[in-house]
Amino acid sequence: MSEHKTIYWIGASGKEYKYFIWELPVNFDANQDGNYIFTKLNANNKWVPIYIGQGDLKERMENHHQADCIRRKGATHVHVHLNSNKEDRISEESDLLRNYTNANQPSGCNEQ
Repeated sequence: MSEHKTIYWIGASGKEYKYFIWELPVNFDANQDGNYIFTKLNANNKWVPIYIGQGDLKERMENHHQADCIRRKGATHVHVHLNSNKEDRISEESDLLRNYTNANQPSGCNEQ
């Protein structure tokens, strides 16, 4: 993933997480676990999170339970952070969701 642009997302804890930026649609190999953020650029050229999640990246890109909502909200990219440790992924997801509450419905697609 090193040839892709990167961005740092900041959790409510203040911790920074480095993500690689992928344009949609994208396919990942199986068994690559990580955190991901479906996103788009707003009128001010700032990234807006639409859905923040974690899990098997291939499965999440191909079979996401919120795929319809993510499309309706206009996601153009997915930001990805590989992370094989499930406990760490869940903690990161929670930290980011506490900081980016606009990823929650109705603005975004995460369910509170």
